[in-house]
Amino acid sequence: MAHYLFNVVHREAAERPAVRERAAGSLRVGLWGIDADEPHRDALAPGDLILLYLGAPDRIFIGRAELASAVHDWTASEAQVYPGDSTSGVALARVEEWDPPVPMAVVLARIDRSEGARADFETGVVRITANEFETACAVAAGRARST
Repeated sequence: MAHYLFNVVHREAAERPAVRERAAGSLRVGLWGIDADEPHRDALAPGDLILLYLGAPDRIFIGRAELASAVHDWTASEAQVYPGDSTSGVALARVEEWDPPVPMAVVLARIDRSEGARADFETGVVRITANEFETACAVAAGRARST
């Protein structure tokens, strides 16, 4: 089992609400688009654990999930419900949408950053450590109990 961060970046402020809603929609239908040029695309496997992250300028985690499939072209029924424009991706299981979202700064404050943990990424699929994954989940659990 591997751990990944699925990163969504929007380049312009006008895109922010639409990108965030599309990401939340992907969680709700249990499908996440993976483009053909993504690193780790071929390594993604059922059972892998993922964090779903909105990159700069938001820098927040919006949830977690388990992969229910490897990357595949959408079936006709998946293509009908997937809210994005990717033609392939993964199915998600055991999805948790985090409300409130978890700020990356809070997670980074609890991680040993000597191994390269950071807030900004160039790609949509980033391999992370089990400790990074577990720390984000612990912060989310703590925030849920305190609200």
